Amino acid sequence: MTAKVRREFESLASAAQRTGLSIRTLRRRIASGHLAAYRNGSRVIRVDPDDVDRMMVRMPTAWH
Repeated sequence: MTAKVRREFESLASAAQRTGLSIRTLRRRIASGHLAAYRNGSRVIRVDPDDVDRMMVRMPTAWH
């Protein structure tokens, strides 16, 4: 028997605070298809923190 893994989700406000992005930016990323979102009811939107973290890409620096 395999154990079912429970996925964790966070609100847009929580994701915005954690990453320093605005809620509006997160909504734009959802609308453009760059960030998956999950709806529960008519108003509640949640995102997977791992998806939000993957959206943040480290930029290369010019330092050697």
